[in-house]
Amino acid sequence: MSERYFTIVNPAAGNGRCGKLAPRALERLRAGGLTLEVHETHAPREATALARDAYAQGWRNFIGVGGDGTSYEIVNGLFPEAAKGGRPALGFLPLGTGNSFLRDFTDRGAEDTIQALLRRRRRSCDVFRLRHSRGELYFINTMNLGFAADCATVAGRRFKPLGEIGYLLSVLACLARLRRRAFPLRADGEADARRCLFLAFSNSKFTGGRMMIAPDATIDNGLIEYVHWGPIGRMALVYNLPKLFDGSHIRHPLASRRNAKRIDFELDGPVDIVVDGEIFTLEIESLDVLPGAMEVIV
Repeated sequence: MSERYFTIVNPAAGNGRCGKLAPRALERLRAGGLTLEVHETHAPREATALARDAYAQGWRNFIGVGGDGTSYEIVNGLFPEAAKGGRPALGFLPLGTGNSFLRDFTDRGAEDTIQALLRRRRRSCDVFRLRHSRGELYFINTMNLGFAADCATVAGRRFKPLGEIGYLLSVLACLARLRRRAFPLRADGEADARRCLFLAFSNSKFTGGRMMIAPDATIDNGLIEYVHWGPIGRMALVYNLPKLFDGSHIRHPLASRRNAKRIDFELDGPVDIVVDGEIFTLEIESLDVLPGAMEVIV
């Protein structure tokens, strides 16, 4: 099955844009010599179930057609079983609302990812594992707490149809009720209970579309890029907001970054988090890395 791809399409992604554009993009892949078995999703978590069953049947090459949420579901269908068996490969056709992970590699969207698939352009990728009180979840982009999670929550619940504009509107809404608090944790055993605006635990650089929250992140170094931005004030945040888009915010006196192999959380209860664009309220326990556990076709 080395040249066969189990392809999962979310036609609702991008407010239906994916369903309209996917057939032509898939035909280009077929014309380039790829054999595709295409399945459409029609409900949340269906992509996870499809990927899990396909992996159990022996499939190792996958394509996610949609946005960050589609890729997130596929990754959670592949793992944890893929950590024990053959390493899977995941390619992308970014036809959804957000495609933050791919911005590390291209700003040309589906056109470039089609070429990556046709040229079999693969790269090793770490997978992050988050343990929480109800189980585990897996991701390849980023997890955020604090302001970034607040913004994603507002964007997802109120402005999702507006895409990146909606995310900016959510930023403005969260500025009006700016919260700065501590999220006690240990990074490789070192305690950190500093108050902050936000925390990010990243495998790749971008989140929320074009925001380069973790400019030093690398997808294949076996490490978590841990970014902490301290309790900056409202006016200072407005002034520095553009720097979130080019990564220069990391040079602010209240910002810091480090690498870690493991994060242990010491929180009092559930918190809002955003993981690869998905919003959760969970009692999180620990975060670690599965080094090079999959390949991405980028």
